[in-house]
Amino acid sequence: MDQPWLSAIVPSHNGEQWLAAALQSVADQREHGIEVILVDSSDAEESLTIAARFADRLNLRAFRRPDLLPWTAKTNFGVALARAEWICMLHQDDLWLPGRSTALRRWLRQQSDGVMHLHPAHIIDGRGRKLGIWRCPLPAGAAPVPTELVFNRLLVQEFIAIPAPTIRRDAFAGVGGLDNTLQQTADWDLYLKLCQTGNIYYHSEPLACFRIHENSQTMLNSRKLCDYRNQLETVLARHIDRASPATKKQVQRLAAASLDINMALAAANAGNSTELWKALASLLGLGPWGMYRYFYYSRIIERALPRLRLRLAGGL
Repeated sequence: MDQPWLSAIVPSHNGEQWLAAALQSVADQREHGIEVILVDSSDAEESLTIAARFADRLNLRAFRRPDLLPWTAKTNFGVALARAEWICMLHQDDLWLPGRSTALRRWLRQQSDGVMHLHPAHIIDGRGRKLGIWRCPLPAGAAPVPTELVFNRLLVQEFIAIPAPTIRRDAFAGVGGLDNTLQQTADWDLYLKLCQTGNIYYHSEPLACFRIHENSQTMLNSRKLCDYRNQLETVLARHIDRASPATKKQVQRLAAASLDINMALAAANAGNSTELWKALASLLGLGPWGMYRYFYYSRIIERALPRLRLRLAGGL
């Protein structure tokens, strides 16, 4: 079998409703250089049955691992088995758009020094309807994003949709992969670690879809409020001292306000609106320029409006 150039890691758990669409979106790339590694911990074997239907269309290896419940553990396991130089994470309810692999090949050829390539993602609902675009607050183009810029803005808010990054496998392994103790913030921690290892490129074309629905991991995990706050604080404390002395105080204030706002939104999602007043006070405390930077760095409006639209329509 030819050596693949890209390994797509698919951690799945009881995702039979979405899995076929996710795998089909990879098959639609019509790219023989992609391998798919499915790591499944579902209660039944239906996901493996679905995967088997793609045997003639995908270079796919499927593993049933009920002992690996966290998505982070399944992803780390898949990356350890990957044969390609580059890896992607594709969750069971997300999608790639046609042409993604062609664009990736071009970027990786032209900017081969990168450790991570990013692009925007469409936000979709359970029926696949587009609700908005989730962009990164980064300059797009042929030049790498300045390390301090991407690091500081990531400290304020994790603004990368899971299906968007393409990561060099040795860089992923070199920073220790995903932290299994951070079920809700492991991807944020990973991207902050990768910032220290090499160039990151951002491309303006949306080439994937991030699905929001009431049973998504993001929605369910953010309702565990105490644990969610602890994980946000853990990642921030782990990385804040790497900010330059000239920007650390400013970034820390923005990040603290962002944390309060994230917690208020999570609490509101769980039916508790009392945290919103604290979040509003934190936001106003930033002043006009600080509020502008928060809204720009966090992409909070791009991320929140689709959820609000879906909730008003009865979809959440």
